[in-house]
Amino acid sequence: MTNEDPKLDVLDSTSPEDERAVLAALRVHNSQMLGPTDRRDLSIPIRDAEGKTEGGLIGYTGRGWLCVEFLFVPERYRGRGLAGKLLQLAEDEAKARGCKGAYIDTINPAALRAYERQGYKPFGRIDNFSGDYAITWLMKRF
Repeated sequence: MTNEDPKLDVLDSTSPEDERAVLAALRVHNSQMLGPTDRRDLSIPIRDAEGKTEGGLIGYTGRGWLCVEFLFVPERYRGRGLAGKLLQLAEDEAKARGCKGAYIDTINPAALRAYERQGYKPFGRIDNFSGDYAITWLMKRF
């Protein structure tokens, strides 16, 4: 075994091979530290009459939590409580999978209000994250 310094390059993009290698190493590390994961993807697409996906919710469950990675409601469907419906469907599925809570983040003030109406509570925030917009992390225990 050598004590050489590793080669470090700052790049403008990530190759699929690099992403796979880092993710694989991280998964091994996390499994050693926390035990095997029970991660499962969760997706609730919003589709138009022709079946084309226009938005929806994408996330996963694992280690007792629902992580909402992406939630998008197209403009023409906004104001109908659809974000809350998507979250409720995801939460119901997460509970069925044995989860104890959920977390999400946003920089959108309207989305923040929608998540708070659904019972999510802020637990972290960076003001002026991008211009005058803050990023807020929220969670909800079931």
